[in-house]
Amino acid sequence: MSQPNVFNKLVTLIKSGFVKGGEAIADAGAIPIMEQEIKDAQSNIDKAKQDLTKVMRSSMQCARKIEELRAEITKHEGYAIKAMELNKNDTALDVAGKISEFESELNVQQSAMQKYDAHTDRLKKQVKETQKAIDNMSRELTMVKTTESVQKASASITDNYANGTSKVLGAKQSLERIKQRQQNHEDELVAGEKLRDEFEGRSLEDQLREEGILEDSGSANSVLERLKASQSAKAE
Repeated sequence: MSQPNVFNKLVTLIKSGFVKGGEAIADAGAIPIMEQEIKDAQSNIDKAKQDLTKVMRSSMQCARKIEELRAEITKHEGYAIKAMELNKNDTALDVAGKISEFESELNVQQSAMQKYDAHTDRLKKQVKETQKAIDNMSRELTMVKTTESVQKASASITDNYANGTSKVLGAKQSLERIKQRQQNHEDELVAGEKLRDEFEGRSLEDQLREEGILEDSGSANSVLERLKASQSAKAE
């Protein structure tokens, strides 16, 4: 039984530099090519798995046929023995001829099943090896693409900072200007409040009184304290 053509490319991929990595994707232009190669190889593997299923199905059918033939042989051997016991030699000979036919078909089916099984084992091994190669290459390609993206981003940032007119540096300067404008506005508000208090005659004494450091002589409490002191003096 010949090997399916679907594996020709897969075997080539295993033996080629495709599975070695490194040099095959050394430059960015090779990345799309390798992505397509991986996609094609995976498609071939999927097709091969379908073909492998068909081969395994044929082997299972052979095994079932072999069991049926063995059962027929056993059954007809019983018929032949019974015929001989009854001295029905002609009948026994006919049954023996049928047994011979079953045995010939059994040999054919057993030979076919051996070929199917050997072919199945070979195909399974090739599928596993190629799938492993594809998975390894996919991981390697992903790392290469990620590294390239990071390096491009790093180079872009480096170039932008190195260039005084770069967008990144310009944006940073804009942020600094916004922060400075906000601080200026805050300072202007504070200065305005101080100036307003100063023009409205708000003295240091007023500030101390508001903060409870200096008592207000005109307050109700002060009046009561003064009256109590006056009564105490008269009583003496």
